[in-house]
Amino acid sequence: MSAPPDTRRLAVALQYDRQGAPRVTAKGRGATAEKIIETAKSHDIPLEDDPVLAEALAKIPLDDEIPVELYRAVATVIGFVLRHRRGPAR
Repeated sequence: MSAPPDTRRLAVALQYDRQGAPRVTAKGRGATAEKIIETAKSHDIPLEDDPVLAEALAKIPLDDEIPVELYRAVATVIGFVLRHRRGPAR
């Protein structure tokens, strides 16, 4: 019998320095997730709410690059971040 899913809020932070693939730099549920989100907001880092992607990323060890299978999904998030930083279209 499998364990019931953990329904506490999940957050995963990525770092992408344009060298190699993005890396998982923080992850956690509950209070840890809230702290990750709070820290991102305090540094004006855009947040993307994608529970399915967060679950997949949470399985990656800290400081590891994301696997090839997640490149497309993470590229979409990076695009979101870049558009957010540029501001409204002119």
